[in-house]
Amino acid sequence: MLHRFDKWMYKIRAFSHRIKNFSKISQYGYVTSYTGSVLEIEGIFFPVGSQCMIEVQCHSQEICYVLAEIIGFKKNTMFAILLKDVSGLFFGAKVYPKCTDNNIHFLGKMLPIGYNLLGRVIDCFGNPLDGLNKIKTEVYTDINQFHIINPFKRAPIDSILDTGIRSINALLTIGKGQRIGLFAGSGVGKSVLLGMISKFTDSDVVVIGLIGERSREVKEFIDDLINSVNMNKIIVVVAPASAPSVSKIQAALYTVCIAEYFRDRGKSVLLIFDSLTRFAMAHREIALSLGEIPSSKGYPPSVLSKLLFFIERCGTGKHNETGTISAFYTILTEEEGLIDPVADTARSILDGHIVLSRSYAESGYYPAINIEKSISRTMFNLVNKEHFKKACYIKQLISSYNRNIDLINIGAYVHGTDVILDHSIKLWPKLLTFLTQNMHEKSSYHSSYQQLIKIIG
Repeated sequence: MLHRFDKWMYKIRAFSHRIKNFSKISQYGYVTSYTGSVLEIEGIFFPVGSQCMIEVQCHSQEICYVLAEIIGFKKNTMFAILLKDVSGLFFGAKVYPKCTDNNIHFLGKMLPIGYNLLGRVIDCFGNPLDGLNKIKTEVYTDINQFHIINPFKRAPIDSILDTGIRSINALLTIGKGQRIGLFAGSGVGKSVLLGMISKFTDSDVVVIGLIGERSREVKEFIDDLINSVNMNKIIVVVAPASAPSVSKIQAALYTVCIAEYFRDRGKSVLLIFDSLTRFAMAHREIALSLGEIPSSKGYPPSVLSKLLFFIERCGTGKHNETGTISAFYTILTEEEGLIDPVADTARSILDGHIVLSRSYAESGYYPAINIEKSISRTMFNLVNKEHFKKACYIKQLISSYNRNIDLINIGAYVHGTDVILDHSIKLWPKLLTFLTQNMHEKSSYHSSYQQLIKIIG
């Protein structure tokens, strides 16, 4: 009898607790379809981009709630995608507005921002992934709200960004506020080069977005940063390959919002975004789920337009502001070809591109930068005429040698036929030494230029 009484008291207390925390919101809808990754919801309406709570059945047969994001609508039907993979979703599951303390937050994307993020590794919701305490901040940002800088009010790119990479500093000089694409296939040293740039670049704040990367690479990349540099100026936002598409997009937008926050406060920000291709793939998945018509390689036109808009948010600030965002975006390419809608679109809008060569990587030359195919569109305005002239001549020497390498190897080339090729053959060992750099070696801009002068005088 006593056991039955205790059992009833436990149920009464549990019911009382549920009543006490019961939401004042009585409006809800129903899940009517779940196909692929897209939910169809009827009976309630939310703005696109807002978040909602959906019932699922837990392992204990109780009802739990998971977050989903509204991605579109058609007549009386809303389309949503879950923010994490779950089981237990059922037909007719109730859908509620996302709320906190019984207050409805339709957009629900107020994420923490500010100086307390420095030195932390976070996910797309601002939750810590580094095992440290929860981030405490009084500043929040809505990643759906952003401002576009008038092109005529943007400050020019007129100061050099010292990346610490010898070949980039001397031959592909980059300016503060410049946006560069890093075009590379798999296994050519992309992650190593990004690590060198993040450690050696002269900047006030480093914001790193790892979008769609393998969890193993994410951990190795962050461990290398922790062991090599002071993490107090670095912020890392992570959405691994296992994350849903909406989480990858949210992490990408969150990364840029953080960079904009520090730029607007006069900081020189280095943004490393890896990768732009997987960000586009996440948009493609959502667009195709909504029934958009695919075009080149399955990418709907809306994806490429969002890509351009995303890139344009970075760069220099207004004329009267000193803050800049110098951005490096990685773009995955097949071999060394740039014939890809994402690569082609990015190359058309970026201020330069660095192409990594598989043949250089296979020969053991790192960083495997293909100087011939790489360019900085602002270099002419950043360096003096003598520096620019020497850099162009070095590119001529490298190009001439690579075009005739087969003739040189079999001994078919006759010395004296081509003056530039003769000079490139003579200087080739020095050029290789100049282009290669140990991953723990830093070469300042001044040092890089002095070594360039020593090679060709």
